[in-house]
Amino acid sequence: MDAAQQQLQSLSWSDAAYLAPEWILIAFTVVLAVLDLFLPRRSSLTGWLTLAGLLISLGTVVWRLTELVDAAKQIDAGGQAVSGVIRIMADSYRIDYFSSLLKIVFLVSTALIVLMSLGTVKREEITDKGEFYYLLMPAVVGAMIMASSGDLITLYIGLELLSITTYVLVGIRKHAVQSAEAAFKYVVTGGISSALILFGMSYLYGVTGATNLGAIALGIKEHGVDYPAILYVAFFFILAGLGIKIAAAPFHYWAADVYQGAPTPVTAFLAVVSKGAAFAVIFRIIYNIAFYASSPGKPIADDVFLVLFILAAAAMLVGSTMALRQYNAKRLIALSGVANAGYLLIPIGLSIKGMHASNFGEFLFYLAAYLLMTIGALAVIAVVGRSVGHDEVGGFSGLYYRAPWTAAAMIVFVLSLAGLPVTGGFFGKLFILLGAAQTHDYWIAAVMVVSSVISYYFYFGLIRQMFMRATIDNDVKVPVTTGVVIWLCAAATVMLGIVPGPVLGWINSHFSIVNDLFVR
Repeated sequence: MDAAQQQLQSLSWSDAAYLAPEWILIAFTVVLAVLDLFLPRRSSLTGWLTLAGLLISLGTVVWRLTELVDAAKQIDAGGQAVSGVIRIMADSYRIDYFSSLLKIVFLVSTALIVLMSLGTVKREEITDKGEFYYLLMPAVVGAMIMASSGDLITLYIGLELLSITTYVLVGIRKHAVQSAEAAFKYVVTGGISSALILFGMSYLYGVTGATNLGAIALGIKEHGVDYPAILYVAFFFILAGLGIKIAAAPFHYWAADVYQGAPTPVTAFLAVVSKGAAFAVIFRIIYNIAFYASSPGKPIADDVFLVLFILAAAAMLVGSTMALRQYNAKRLIALSGVANAGYLLIPIGLSIKGMHASNFGEFLFYLAAYLLMTIGALAVIAVVGRSVGHDEVGGFSGLYYRAPWTAAAMIVFVLSLAGLPVTGGFFGKLFILLGAAQTHDYWIAAVMVVSSVISYYFYFGLIRQMFMRATIDNDVKVPVTTGVVIWLCAAATVMLGIVPGPVLGWINSHFSIVNDLFVR
């Protein structure tokens, strides 16, 4: 009996119950796909049911996380703390703090995006709103699978599920030429990304004869370092493929066109959920495999972490400088996302040096701040764009006088994106900066500071438009659901800026790199 059959037979009904968050979303997808056949095209029922499915799935993830917390408080017969990690199908699928916290981020993000879309998607020329909503849920399932995968096969399945559904979502405005162009570019670059990742994975399998991350790490420790050239090719191809997914320079050229051409809720999904899922994969692969890829005279792991720093530096500088000449708000957010991809790469590249081991806490805190400020900013862009008929930065002219509260919320998001107090973005960048300083990686900290300073110019350009430019006659009408999203994101952004310590402390106190990240 081969390993695949053993893994398949090991999936029991009790194990399947652990997959309740994913099953719930799949069930809602099927029900909504059938229900959409009988509903009128203008009905918003599918949107509300999608939101309900996401919240139910979120509730099960939170409930499972509380069980993990309670299990970790127990002591075994040997006096050691009990690991609450749930391993399914020979550790091919894991439920741990790492995956659970990321799933919460994905589900909260998608719920906010759906709520935002209920007030804006009707103006996005989408002919079939039901299709738009029930395609979001399998995309989230793909992201959740990527976060929980402990095996290259399940990881790739999640990656393709996320990719294929987002290809359709980007081009869902069937009569918009710009949307069709964005979908074509996204399919091409996404296909290249998948090919690069699969090619790198094939080399890892060729060296170790395994697809499980733990088994690959063991194989590399035993004899993988005898093939350093192959390991270099494997890691660098995987990083290049995932670099496309996270839109890190120099793999970012698709992002601005795709973000601009896609419907604004889809842009938000790509900017947060799709990017976050790719980061989850980078965390899993690098921390499970790269650590064991070095030997005397062959510093493969050090070179991999150095490449992560180089990618981070390139993303921060290229994203910030290219945004200086952008006048389209959605393209501006895309290039801001390139720079933020660089910020999020730094905690991964820091590795575990000296006494620094809070990489995941720093990463997750900034990812949470990033989701709030990005979704909130895109919600404001959607509202302003609907009032003026375009997404150019000039549409924000005199916004403070037309919609003062919406302008105030946008100021919060801009300050957080720029990394200024008192916002979640400020402390997110500060924690990452302090981590880099603690490990004596001063050069990447300096690049981060320079990038942040450059970004002030275009971020404050939005504020200048809102306060110091002539008022446009168009009224800004904020739909109730979109307004709820804007103010939820603004309030949470400020809250993260007021109490950052307890949030980061809770993550670090419960997360364990050995138990929650390493596949054994």
